[in-house]
Amino acid sequence: MSLLNIGMSGIAAGQSSLMVTGNNIANVDTSGYSRQQTVQNTKGSNQFGNVWIGSGTTLADVRRVYNSYIDAQLQTTTSLNSDTAAYLGQASPLDALLSDAGTGLNGALTKFFASVQNVNAKPGDDASRQLLLSDVQALSNRFNSISSQLNSQNANINGNLTSMADQVNKLAATVAHLNQKISEVSSSGGQPNELLDARSETVRQLATFTGVQVVERDGNIDLYLGGGQPLVVGNTASSLEMVPGKEDPSRLSIQLNRGASTIDITSVMTGGEMGGLLRYRSTVLDPAMNELGRVALVIADQMNTIQAQGIDKNGDFGGNLFSSINSAANLAQRSIAAIGNTGSGNFEVSIEDSGKLTLNDYRVTFTSATDYTVQRLPDGSAVGAYSTTTNPPPMIDGFSLKLTNGAGVAGDTFKITPTRNAAANISTEMTDSKRLAIAAPLGAAIASGSSGSLTIPASGQPTLTTQFDIYDAATSTAMQNGLKYSTPVKLVFGAPSADGTSQSYQLLDAGGNPLSSGSIKPGQNNTLSLSIPLKDSTGAAIMDPGPPAVQRTANFDMTVAGSPTSGAAINVSLNQAGTLDNRNGTALADLQTKKTVDTGSASKGISLTDAYGKLVEGVGAKTAQGKLDNAATSSILAGAKGARDSLSGVDLDEETGNLVKYQQYYTASSQIIKAAQEIFSTLINSL
Repeated sequence: MSLLNIGMSGIAAGQSSLMVTGNNIANVDTSGYSRQQTVQNTKGSNQFGNVWIGSGTTLADVRRVYNSYIDAQLQTTTSLNSDTAAYLGQASPLDALLSDAGTGLNGALTKFFASVQNVNAKPGDDASRQLLLSDVQALSNRFNSISSQLNSQNANINGNLTSMADQVNKLAATVAHLNQKISEVSSSGGQPNELLDARSETVRQLATFTGVQVVERDGNIDLYLGGGQPLVVGNTASSLEMVPGKEDPSRLSIQLNRGASTIDITSVMTGGEMGGLLRYRSTVLDPAMNELGRVALVIADQMNTIQAQGIDKNGDFGGNLFSSINSAANLAQRSIAAIGNTGSGNFEVSIEDSGKLTLNDYRVTFTSATDYTVQRLPDGSAVGAYSTTTNPPPMIDGFSLKLTNGAGVAGDTFKITPTRNAAANISTEMTDSKRLAIAAPLGAAIASGSSGSLTIPASGQPTLTTQFDIYDAATSTAMQNGLKYSTPVKLVFGAPSADGTSQSYQLLDAGGNPLSSGSIKPGQNNTLSLSIPLKDSTGAAIMDPGPPAVQRTANFDMTVAGSPTSGAAINVSLNQAGTLDNRNGTALADLQTKKTVDTGSASKGISLTDAYGKLVEGVGAKTAQGKLDNAATSSILAGAKGARDSLSGVDLDEETGNLVKYQQYYTASSQIIKAAQEIFSTLINSL
């Protein structure tokens, strides 16, 4: 009977091993499956005389081949790789959009400035003017198109984050449920290998969406998000919810719900696809939108300003090429009141100096009913403390703030986005190409009857240095009209000094009344800075309310050369319909290389084309780094998968060998039983 029992134990062990091997083979393609091994122990020996003889074998365990360190490494590398893949998946299309000649801004800018040069060569040509106006429209459309793509990316990110949060919630609930089932099986002495595999695979899937820290405790695992916020504790799972951002509802934030309590974890959410999307949004998308908007603001501001300084083909001062950057709608949408503010007020954000705008957004926090502080985002660095009672409002990095619709309440916050929406809102306002102001407003000519060698160099024609405030329509119109009513003026030269080193002059108004006086050096180029006091159509002085109240003036520079005789004069008058003069068009063309962007920085500014090139270069560099990061994490992930597969994965060749081994083992155990039967039969027959 002992020999028979030994054979039976061997058959049982062989059969179990065959079943485990078959199960391994059947699950070769099951995600997260860890191969299993049988563990056999010898049965207790029986004493026969002075010796002990074994009584067979027993199946001690079916062991799961698993290493927690390797599994943790796989989860971590999965999270990192998903992060870089999600980041790269968003950055690559943006890089292609901005850098491509057909979709980016460079082509439209280049074509626009080429058309400006073409008009400058033929100021009176209607076809050239119409082409320029068409290119103005194309430029604003290109801004709108790029901005639309960026806003679509933000909307897609919001949608993807919402979908991923739902997946995280389902996986977290699955982990909590598996924790409970594993505890139940383990408490009854079982070994829940399949449940353990399912839990590990669920955690790995969770790592594709977000980085999680795994802590083992009493057979369960607890999961923590960035900042140590618990997602799963034992058999209890918290949930993620995407909600409008408190400071910016257009950017969804991640909220962790733990029963009755909630906490915003957006700033500490790292790893996985969610972390990659958040990282892309904060480091690439938002700065790109701000930079594009800043370029749009500078273009609209500078070109409209130059237009207001020139004379169009109708003989009038030029109108706006682009819509006003300080329209009522634009003023209102640059400030976002935080959710939860108790006051009803909000800010109007006016662009005062587009060249000094930065790429930052800002946070305004009221410390009292009238006082507030301003911080730059995203780092939160302090800009300064201000008061709503200051009039006019102080300029902050190129913009000013004016509280409207109520008073401030201590604790209320606002997010200020001076440049974000500018590219979406820019539009072409001018529709008549004759309204293009290519000519300068003032022209000079030597009065008839003048003698001597008096000349006006080609580059010395009057240049208006007073800049009209195009965002104060009433003042700007009054000054433009004032220049019409206050010209022409005459520059009259007196007799040279006895030594011939100087010669006096007087600037006279249309009635012959002196406005100012000075002297030149005969025989040389002399640049004169002159002023014309402005009057309205009735002859009354146009006043600047001050304080103190003073008469407004139009200042201009001009150059005279040669040696005029006494009484020689130069007439300075308003240009009539500008068909031959291209001086204002030249100023427009100079914007291509003039430093008009970021003029408040230490570098004192860059040109429009350089600013956009900087944007393209910045996005390209981040995309290239994203490719390197993704290649590196992909390699690390492949190594982690290989390490897990080499330990826990099913090798069909190995399992096939095991099948043969256990089959032979089973057959050999059967022979033991057969031998025992034959011995037993022989013994019975002998009796």
